[in-house]
Amino acid sequence: MPKPDIHSASSFRHKTAKDNAQSPSAESGALSVPGGLSIRRSPLAPGLYLIATPIGNLRDITLRALDTLASADIVLAEDTRQSRKLLDAYQIKTSLSPYHDHNAAKRVPALIKKLEDGASIALISDAGTPLVSDPGYKLARAAIDAGQNVFAVPGASAVLCGLSVSGLASDKFMFAGFLPPKTGARKTALGALMAVPSSLIFFETAPRLSAVLADMLDIFGDRQAVIARELTKKYEEVLRGTLSELIAQLEGPRLRGEIVLMLAPPAGGAIWDDEAVDKALRARLSDLGVKRASEEIASLSGLPKRQVYARALQIKDE
Repeated sequence: MPKPDIHSASSFRHKTAKDNAQSPSAESGALSVPGGLSIRRSPLAPGLYLIATPIGNLRDITLRALDTLASADIVLAEDTRQSRKLLDAYQIKTSLSPYHDHNAAKRVPALIKKLEDGASIALISDAGTPLVSDPGYKLARAAIDAGQNVFAVPGASAVLCGLSVSGLASDKFMFAGFLPPKTGARKTALGALMAVPSSLIFFETAPRLSAVLADMLDIFGDRQAVIARELTKKYEEVLRGTLSELIAQLEGPRLRGEIVLMLAPPAGGAIWDDEAVDKALRARLSDLGVKRASEEIASLSGLPKRQVYARALQIKDE
């Protein structure tokens, strides 16, 4: 979880609702914390609970999330030291256990066995909604494959928070995660997105931001873009303008903090000429292979699958 802009939990003046229609359990107890907030400890149905946590401001936790964290048999977290700050703020004593990229493969079988034995397991990321740019997907997929319940406990999301304040078209958008760190690979990845007819959303680090913007200007032209940093925190800031304008703004002191970078759709809709198709195929062939890459690009472009597949074969043989 990013370092939070902490507003004490004791400043809350809310009560939980008498009933929670989304909860699969019945109320069996409550935990009172400072400020009059009441957290329900209730028996949970067995399953994996994917719980969104604040992306900065601790007040952005939902009441249902607090209930579930307090009631689960165990809470899995990427960084237990950071997640403990959240649980301590609300006097939640549920056991925390590390689950991250480095131990996921080893831990998944045992966690699935716990679910099969009737456990309720909560999964949280460092910040925001689990499974978005974190290893939670592997556990969720394994739980689904094993026939176990998977529940969503929605809440904060840096992706949607950034989009909502961007001023960019929000009827269609694509979350593209983190771009490759090296320029060559990054330009290839951006080329695959050039003709996508929607707003694009990326996570980025402050040290790479200027280089990324320059690569975007080279690939996309001077589109409208938005930089949102430190969302929900004390130093929250949103910068809007064309790519060239944003590059000029960043010539001074370097930005710091967590960054969501957003790009407007192509003017006049997607432009799927031969060059765009070739760039997209070259970017995806190594990851997906000829068949899947062709299907993806055909779906995005609206071009005939046979036509795109034939071009993919040509590129593969070059």
